[in-house]
Amino acid sequence: MLTDDQWSRIADFLPGKSTDRGRTAADNRLFVESVLYIARTGCPWRDMPKEFGNWHSAYVRFARWETKGVWDQIAAALQRDADLEELFIDATIVRAHQ
Repeated sequence: MLTDDQWSRIADFLPGKSTDRGRTAADNRLFVESVLYIARTGCPWRDMPKEFGNWHSAYVRFARWETKGVWDQIAAALQRDADLEELFIDATIVRAHQ
């Protein structure tokens, strides 16, 4: 799901790198892709495909990163590089009263 370019933009913000203190993460990229899958499909954590690993472990890791503010750091980093050159807004996105 993530391209190599997308991954390289966020990889340094994720805990569990070999340069970090403590345990090294098993596979941050697979975990981030599992979170993106849940966000994109809207399915419950329990229905996450087995290819992403144990759903409960993924949920616990997701919640731990939320508590630490990792997702906020990633969002802030990606917002700095926002490309608004092509921005499309139509009636399917914007609703207004008469």
